[in-house]
Amino acid sequence: MNAMAKAPLLPWAPEKSGEGASQPEPAAAQQPPRPGLVAGLLLPARLAWRQLRAERARLFSAMAGVMFAAVLVFMQLGFRSALFDSATALLTNMRAELFLMNPLTTASFRPEPLPRVRAHQALALPEVAQAVPVYLAQSTWRNPEDGSRRAIQMIGFDTEAGAMEFEGLDAIGPALRRVDAVGFDDRSRPEFGAVARIFAERGPFEVQVGNRMVQVVGLVSIGPSFGADGNLVMSEVNFRRLIRERQASNTDLVAIRLRPGTDVAAAQQRLREILPPDVVVLTHAELVAHERNYWETATPIGFIFAFGSVMGLIVGMVIVYQILFSDIANHLREYATLKAIGYSNLYLSRVVMAAALILAVIGFIPGAALCVWLYDIVAGATFLPLTMTAERATLVFALIFAMCSAAGLLAMRKLRDASPADMF
Repeated sequence: MNAMAKAPLLPWAPEKSGEGASQPEPAAAQQPPRPGLVAGLLLPARLAWRQLRAERARLFSAMAGVMFAAVLVFMQLGFRSALFDSATALLTNMRAELFLMNPLTTASFRPEPLPRVRAHQALALPEVAQAVPVYLAQSTWRNPEDGSRRAIQMIGFDTEAGAMEFEGLDAIGPALRRVDAVGFDDRSRPEFGAVARIFAERGPFEVQVGNRMVQVVGLVSIGPSFGADGNLVMSEVNFRRLIRERQASNTDLVAIRLRPGTDVAAAQQRLREILPPDVVVLTHAELVAHERNYWETATPIGFIFAFGSVMGLIVGMVIVYQILFSDIANHLREYATLKAIGYSNLYLSRVVMAAALILAVIGFIPGAALCVWLYDIVAGATFLPLTMTAERATLVFALIFAMCSAAGLLAMRKLRDASPADMF
């Protein structure tokens, strides 16, 4: 009996026997470590890429849609930039710091007359080194090969003053002082004739401009614009010989060169104070901006190019949205399973946004490469300054990414239907 009394209690009652009192209680289940920022971004991207790659035909369709949008936006922005660059090429190549212009002048190809005496009044300031009148007009050029006529822009100025910076102008400056001597823009459209080839073969040759015969004594490089398909440069005297109806007391623009070290803003303010209100004083940047603003706001061309870019983005967004939406719909059970095992809506949203980013990248790269080739073709056909720039490429990629992100945000609404209770 005593032996039985000393027998230990049952092992399932340690609280009565005192056994296990010193044993530590089982540790609480530890939470798995949360992924870092890089892993939180790479894991959804890897899942999105595998999901897109599983449907090759759908992936290529999405790439084509994004590529189409990228090409359309690139071309529209390229044409728009070429329009502004060509329209301001003449003014951009002027060296002066300040300019006098009639307040009613809206664009360089349709200037309002400005009293020439304003140039002499500007010389009253000691800061002004030169005040060079510039004459702008259009006349007809007779093609030396087939005799056809075409409108051409004429630019008259003092060739010794150094107010212009056209490529090739310094080499032919002395020759332009001859009677009826002109310099032809070798970047003009081919409808004016093969002037560069003829000049290389014959040297200076005669051609009819308006009703007068002039002599082409050299070549300069300016480039055509939407306002003029070609350009002629000449001295002020030769300009008056060609445009006899122009009054000698008027000019179209006055280029003012300041002495070295002069404060441009202070000189501009002093000129505004001494000159009458029939003239405006503009800096070089303001003059170019004034010309650019005309083409951007006073004509429908700028709006047309902007509207084309928006339409391209809308079409691309619809295509990407359809791809992402159908992809989510086809994998709705898989998304519900991920929710059932603990993945949040935020994680699944990152998967969809990662897919949108992948589509933006793989569609933008071939689109940009194609546009570089298209720019060369269009520039050769139109003679417009159409080139790919890093700023434009960055802007287009940002627009394409925003387009794909908007499509992803719209497609994520389908994730709300991925409820494990409804799927299983």
